[in-house]
Amino acid sequence: MNFTVGEVLPNRTFSIDRRALKAYADASGDQNPIHQDEAFAKSVGLPNVIAHGMFTLALGGTYISDLIGGPSKIRKFGARFTKPVVVPADEPAQVEFSGTVASIENGIATIELTALHGDQKVLGMAKAEIVID
Repeated sequence: MNFTVGEVLPNRTFSIDRRALKAYADASGDQNPIHQDEAFAKSVGLPNVIAHGMFTLALGGTYISDLIGGPSKIRKFGARFTKPVVVPADEPAQVEFSGTVASIENGIATIELTALHGDQKVLGMAKAEIVID
């Protein structure tokens, strides 16, 4: 895969619905009610149920992995959680990922990611280092 510094990668949008939150909670063991119980989430000051931060991060990993043909070339990947992804009952939440090639050194490309839910940035300092051929 060939990259150039400054290259803007294609956007990809993921949908997150309540069914996906339940499946992620069951797979991860994170049964925190803020991710499944609307009344509880609102009682602790959230606008509604929110997606697991690690689920949102995993979607970013999927974005990168699919761009480069699989996860085996991902050397590092991380981010900070900046805002929650609110998932209402009646429609899926949309999270749009994009990326820019920030640098290329010694066969490693650093990709800076952006993850948006509406106009809110939900991941900060999101970066992936990938091995390029």
